[in-house]
Amino acid sequence: MTLSRDTALERRLVNALEGEVRFDAFTRGRYATDASIYQIIPAGVAFPKTRDDVAAALGIAREAGVPVIARGGGTSQNGQPIGSGLVLDFSRHFNAVEEYDPTAGTAKVRPGLVLEHLNTRLRKDGLFFPVEPSTASRCTIGGMTGNNSCGARSIRYGKMVDNVLAIEALLEDGQAIRAGIRGDNDPGITGSQDAGDLADRMVRLADRERSEIERVFPKVQRRVGGYNLDALLPAQPNLASLLVGSEGTLALTTAVTLKLSPLPTHRVMGVCHFPSFRSAMETTQHLVALGPVAVELVDENVLVLGADIPLFRRTLADITRGRPNCLLLVEFAGADLDGLKRDLKRLDACMADHGFPNAVVEVVEPARQKPVWDVREACLNIMMSMKGEGKPISFIEDCAVPLAHLADYTSAITDLFARHGTRGTWYAHASVGCLHVRPILNMKEAGDVSAMKAIAEEACDLVRRFEGSHSGEHGDGISRSEFHERMFGRRLVSAFEEVKDAFDPTNGLNPNKIVRPHRMDDRSLMRFPPGYAVAEPKRAALDWSDWGGFGGAVEMCNNNGTCRKMAGGTMCPSWRVTGEEQHLTRGRANSLRLAISGQLGPGAFTSPAMKATLDLCVSCKGCRHECPTGVDMARMKIEFLNHYHAEHGLPLKDRLIAHLPRYAPIAAKLAPLLNLRDRIGPIAKATEAWLGLSSRRTLPRWGKPWRETGEPARPEAVIGDGRDLVLFGDTFNRYYEPENLAAATRVLTAAGYRLHRVEAKGGGRPLCCGRTYLSAGMVDEARAEARRTLDALSPFVAKGARVVGLEPSCLLTFRDEFTALLPKDEAKPLAEAALLFEEALAADLAAGTVTLPAADQGGRVAHLHGHCHQKAFGAMGAVETVLRAVPGLTVKPIESSCCGMAGAFGYGRDTIDVSLAMGELSLLPAVRAAGEDDLVVADGTSCRHQIHDGTGREALHVARVLDAAMAGG
Repeated sequence: MTLSRDTALERRLVNALEGEVRFDAFTRGRYATDASIYQIIPAGVAFPKTRDDVAAALGIAREAGVPVIARGGGTSQNGQPIGSGLVLDFSRHFNAVEEYDPTAGTAKVRPGLVLEHLNTRLRKDGLFFPVEPSTASRCTIGGMTGNNSCGARSIRYGKMVDNVLAIEALLEDGQAIRAGIRGDNDPGITGSQDAGDLADRMVRLADRERSEIERVFPKVQRRVGGYNLDALLPAQPNLASLLVGSEGTLALTTAVTLKLSPLPTHRVMGVCHFPSFRSAMETTQHLVALGPVAVELVDENVLVLGADIPLFRRTLADITRGRPNCLLLVEFAGADLDGLKRDLKRLDACMADHGFPNAVVEVVEPARQKPVWDVREACLNIMMSMKGEGKPISFIEDCAVPLAHLADYTSAITDLFARHGTRGTWYAHASVGCLHVRPILNMKEAGDVSAMKAIAEEACDLVRRFEGSHSGEHGDGISRSEFHERMFGRRLVSAFEEVKDAFDPTNGLNPNKIVRPHRMDDRSLMRFPPGYAVAEPKRAALDWSDWGGFGGAVEMCNNNGTCRKMAGGTMCPSWRVTGEEQHLTRGRANSLRLAISGQLGPGAFTSPAMKATLDLCVSCKGCRHECPTGVDMARMKIEFLNHYHAEHGLPLKDRLIAHLPRYAPIAAKLAPLLNLRDRIGPIAKATEAWLGLSSRRTLPRWGKPWRETGEPARPEAVIGDGRDLVLFGDTFNRYYEPENLAAATRVLTAAGYRLHRVEAKGGGRPLCCGRTYLSAGMVDEARAEARRTLDALSPFVAKGARVVGLEPSCLLTFRDEFTALLPKDEAKPLAEAALLFEEALAADLAAGTVTLPAADQGGRVAHLHGHCHQKAFGAMGAVETVLRAVPGLTVKPIESSCCGMAGAFGYGRDTIDVSLAMGELSLLPAVRAAGEDDLVVADGTSCRHQIHDGTGREALHVARVLDAAMAGG
């Protein structure tokens, strides 16, 4: 399959726009999907920087007869921002705050602005924009406006339509308009020659259909289907309300004026436990009567699946007691904390009155509430982490019904699923009767697609029977639009068509959405069209059986866009620097899926374009930890590089770095000579030209290698009382920073451990984890190292010894890649016995089996940066624990993403700028702000190197900090 390319349209856009224009197959593929089941390859993608860019793109596309589709974060769940036309990505550049008046409580913003970025700015003035979808970290104001988004607290603050004051936009013919409140001297739409007439037509249309609107439109808050004609019925309507929820089908938004709200001083939460789903649904209306700002459902599926996800396991354990079937998260907010605590007592009494005594867990502390909301916001993605072909599918998920009917409606939907041989997953907004429900279906199977259509039809009838709305939050797109006639009747659908034709007579703006829709079960529009199949690698380098093959691992990405967040956690550091979909976990996964399924043409999987897609992936494993669907791009990159280099060859630089563990013993003997590189400029320039190692980056200095003392131990020496350790000396610490291993030896010995020296069978060079080989895709060589190391360590592990290491990227390879390189049953015991230095100490300190006799540090501050792999494996708590065990040492974690070094990445001539930019996101500024006498602690070799190069500060491994403290320093 080869995607045709409209080069004439591309050239015209390139010449006219200040922003970028891309028509290559890979970019178009990345913009063919949102978070729905649909996929439509666009003609091209443009990234406007200015209003003039938007107008130019609109005009050129209109002349070429190509539709225009506006796109924000691409997180819609019904196919709204996809189509065969020209996609305009507003999120990349068109994302500024244009005006902000904290006194008036208003802000005018461009449509590409991410909600969380706006609220971060507003927070310092005690304000926020209160429409907060679970995708707040990456959804844009334009997308929220287009979908008429709602969020968890809509019971208090309403929907977007209730919080948008005005919209500036371009009509399909390029005319600029402003839509706002209609008054005596303002028709409600101004700016263009025909704006007033357009406003009058819309108001007359709504008035003409007044009786039908009042009779048919659902009387529930959560109604976002169709066009908001009901908003035009008041005496002075806000005409911007007609554009809210229009999904870019009427005009292209260029600015949105928002109504802001005061930020609540305090929030408290009560986690209500229920023994059955129906009991929760029956009780919801009584809890809502207490006046909360949110009542959110977390169902059994989330509780079970979430418990298997390290990111959420601790939080779920904190808020659950026993084994509830489901939870309702009830939040109260206001200025009086004591009053809110009394609200929690009323909540507890209400639960008891309805048969559930002692069923409320109070969560008052803000630090405890945030992780709970993180779980709730990840409910969809947690459920999408189900492995296998069947997934929870979105197409009826935000139907809304009155609370009095909620229990009967949910029971009827459950029965409906059962009749079609499936079951559903439930979560979200119980407070407003808008429960997100997804039946589990396999969209690769024609039978399941037919079942989807039948379920949708019957569910729509159920919603009408229970006086609800078939579209309550996520908009219409492809999934819902087909059902408007069933919901509203032919007369109102004809009125919707009049609205569309008045604004967009040429049908050039996001066609086939809301009116004259696509069929929702048209498989040619789906991500898995008829004939879809992936070509698994002929010889997979790694074991992908847990995912059902490499293709199954790639398809775990459901395009939810969590990786687009720009703050908190690690994922995705390259995206945070470039803002390019290409450099995003989602973008990479989509490219891989399209390539291995043949949709990008022959040879796409091992093409240079795919290599470019993955070049800036630093294998931080952030996605492994933070992507709730379990996308593991670091492992996928290993597989890709194995096949790419097999076809194209391995560059000298990669080969040199990969083989480091094998030649390190010889290179260490040449340390004085090799260390000249950074002292003599021409040598550095030569290595840059020859090897691609940037002359702007210092290389690690070779030192006198660390050597264990004593004779190699025998497994029989292991006593098995918990104090037997094998200290694994990784290549980096052994040859570049041997003082770290020496310090660790002293600390562990002083703590009472027995250290066993282990060598490879037959002796020779030290053991190796194979990490450098994996980074180059040299899986066979990595497997050989893994086998050699496993054979040496397994006899000691079998006797009860634990294996402890200092370098996170090396030691944690035992817990991760070893199980994909070697038979799982052989690798598993070592994986379970492998601990970072600080993990072993933290566990044993908690158990009381060891002590750290450290001197008081007198209030000294230690700024702690976490290695990406420490974060990915949930090991940061351990290093904080051992540092806090030092008397008088104040620990301040640095909130940072990847340091930017990422092994060899930071040394590359072509990647050093991105490397430094990653460091500058948060880590390097935080280190520069540290006090002169403060400690900077970083366990990663690469992290310490980046800190030194970027700030001139020396960062220490935690072993050296403990060693100095135990020595009285």
